[in-house]
Amino acid sequence: MNRRQFISQSALTFGAFTLLQQDMLKALAQDPWKITMLTDSIGIFSERGGTILFYLSNEGIVVVDAQFPEQSKHLIDELRKKSEQPFKLLINTHHHGDHSSGNISFKGLTEHVLAHANSKINQEKTAKQNKNEDKQLYPDQTYTDTWCQKTGKEKICLYYFGPGHTNGDSFIHFEKANIVHTGDLVFNRRHPFVDRGAGASIKSWIQALDKAAEKFSRKTKFVFGHAGPGYEITGSQEDVKKFRNYLEAVLQLTEREIKAGTSKEQFLKTTLIPGFEEWKTDGIQRPLTAAWEELNEDKR
Repeated sequence: MNRRQFISQSALTFGAFTLLQQDMLKALAQDPWKITMLTDSIGIFSERGGTILFYLSNEGIVVVDAQFPEQSKHLIDELRKKSEQPFKLLINTHHHGDHSSGNISFKGLTEHVLAHANSKINQEKTAKQNKNEDKQLYPDQTYTDTWCQKTGKEKICLYYFGPGHTNGDSFIHFEKANIVHTGDLVFNRRHPFVDRGAGASIKSWIQALDKAAEKFSRKTKFVFGHAGPGYEITGSQEDVKKFRNYLEAVLQLTEREIKAGTSKEQFLKTTLIPGFEEWKTDGIQRPLTAAWEELNEDKR
């Protein structure tokens, strides 16, 4: 290599390294969270934990789920930039920490916290077990079957269709926009956590999704609690149906293996749900274990 070639290649290498440094610094400077507006007044916030939905109305801000304390503070700061209205209502889709532990950031800020009655019970029980009751903001309003209220130009309704992911999961419908937050009742192409300790039931979960299909339309936009890599946290009724069919396939596979005499240890080595190859994430043992326990419990 002659001197001119060496200088030329060195310059290119240095230039590429400088660009890489610039890209890295740019990435570090970017906020770790993301806000996507679905309408002029309704948007979603994602960072770490279950997807948050918010509604900016002229009567106050409504927030669905709160992720963790650090993330909820980021959300609050961002929403204050978008609206001068106070926080009117915080809704929890269910009690799990990645959806409700950020409630504490809203203490003294929001008028009310709302969730299904079982969700509040589960949150209190979990906090006592973990000895972190001082870090909780519990719902001060609960419902059992249906709850509706008009806020600004929207009518917000919560529906409980029976046990699913837990025994206290809600569908939250913003009727005018026709947007539904499913919470963890839908994991879009991601293996779900089935919290049997909090009353979960895969059979009932399927029925709850069937009821949701009847209640909401094909034009409804759904916001999911979680999604697998490469898949969106928003989707259509077809995505909800796909997850419903996935749950049914998990039960059918489990039932076949139980009847075939397969041991639980061997069964949990399963790496794929036939016909649902899109579910590639880790954690397949979670629904398999839950299905195995549920079906064997039914035989007792």
